[in-house]
Amino acid sequence: MDYGLIGEKLGHSYSKEIHEMLADYTYDIHPLDREELVPFMEKHEFKAINVTIPYKQDVIPFLDSIDDNAKAIGAVNTVVNKDGQLFGYNTDFSGFMYMLKKHNIDAGGKKCVVLGDGGASKAVVAVLRKMGAGEIVIVDIIKTENAITYDECFQKHTDAEFIVNTSPVGMYPKCGASPVDLKKFAQCKAVADVIYNPLETKLITQAKELGMTGVNGLEMLVAQALYAVEFFLGTKLDETKIDEVYHKIYCEKLKEQ
Repeated sequence: MDYGLIGEKLGHSYSKEIHEMLADYTYDIHPLDREELVPFMEKHEFKAINVTIPYKQDVIPFLDSIDDNAKAIGAVNTVVNKDGQLFGYNTDFSGFMYMLKKHNIDAGGKKCVVLGDGGASKAVVAVLRKMGAGEIVIVDIIKTENAITYDECFQKHTDAEFIVNTSPVGMYPKCGASPVDLKKFAQCKAVADVIYNPLETKLITQAKELGMTGVNGLEMLVAQALYAVEFFLGTKLDETKIDEVYHKIYCEKLKEQ
C-alpha cells in the first residue's frame, strides 16, 4: 500500500473516492484490528496514510516527529513516510475550521458543548480555543478528568449556544440514534456533526427543524483530505476543489440513499 486509510471499522468511509478525486494515486482502505496496528506501524511499508478511529493517539509512539497542530491536539490523522522516518500531522483541525468558516459559524465568546472525548474531539476543542470560545464543555459517556457526563450536561449546561458532536452516535448503520435532544438547548444557535455517513444525521435534521444552523461532517472530511494530500505530495492545492469534490460526493451518495 502506498497511500490509504487505517482504522478499525472502515465500511462507512468515503475517503477512497475523495482522495482519488483530489490526487492521481490509488488510495486503499485498510481496516486493522488492534493487534495488527503494532506490526503495521513498525514495518511502515507505505508512503503516506490517514488514521481514523480509534488509532489517532495510538500511532503517536511510532512517529519520529509530529507538527504543532498534532502536538496541541494530542492526536494524529496524517502520517508521511520520508525516507523511513514517520512524520505526523493533524488535518482535522484545518478541516473543522474550514467547515465553520464556510457556514459563518463563529464560536467567539460563546458557550460550546462538545459531545465525545476522542481524537476528533481534541481537534474540535483546539479550533474552538483558537476562535476564542467563551466556555468549552466536553461531554462523554463516562466522567473523566476532561469530560462530564450527559446527565451533568443536561443539569448545568443547557444554555450552550453551539454544540458539536464528535461521538459516533448517529453514524451508519445506527442512523436513527442521536446523542442529545436539542429541545433541551433553547439558546443553541448552531450544531455541527463530524459524522458524514449518513449525509444528514438525526441530530442535524432536528437542528434544522428547530431553526438552528446544522452542518454535517462531509465538508470537514473533504477539507481535511485536501490538506492531507498536500502533506502526502508536498504540494499546495486550490481550496476551491473542496467545494467541487464535496458536491460530487454529496450527489453520488444522495442517489445511493
